[in-house]
Amino acid sequence: MEIITQSAKETQKLAADLIKKITEKRVKRPLVLGLQGELGSGKTTFIQGLAEELKIKERVLSPTFIILKKFTIYDLRFTKKKFKSFYHVDCYRIERSDELEELGFKEILKKPENIIVIEWAEKIKEILPKATLWLEFEHLGEDTRRFMIYDL
Repeated sequence: MEIITQSAKETQKLAADLIKKITEKRVKRPLVLGLQGELGSGKTTFIQGLAEELKIKERVLSPTFIILKKFTIYDLRFTKKKFKSFYHVDCYRIERSDELEELGFKEILKKPENIIVIEWAEKIKEILPKATLWLEFEHLGEDTRRFMIYDL
C-alpha cells in the first residue's frame, strides 16, 4: 500500500489511523513496526502520531543517543487489548544487532503487551520477528512524504 501525505499533521493522522487498524485483531504477540527511510523522511513525526493516538503523556523525540525509550500506553482502547507499553527504538547509531541485547531487546520482543516501533529497522532485520510490519518512508520535497506499507 502506498500513501502520500502533504504535511506533518497528515503524517501523524496516518499513524493514528494505522495503529487503530492494525490493533483491531489482537494476536498473542507484540506488535513490531519496522521503519526505514532516509533522514528527514518523516519517521519520528509518524511515531509522534502513534504516541498521541495511544495517549502517551510524555513528549516523544527520537532516542538517537539513548537508543531505546519505553512509554506507558494510557488509551483504554489499546489497554483493553492488553497493550501496556510502547517502545521507541532508534537504530541509527547501531552497527551490530547484538548491541541491543545489552538493553534487554530480546526480552522486549517476547512480551505480547508491547508495541515496538523501530527507526532504521533494516539494520537489525535479522533479529526481528517474521510478523514485523514494514513501513518505508521517502521525502518527496517540502512537507510531502511517501509511505509504503508492507504486509498489512
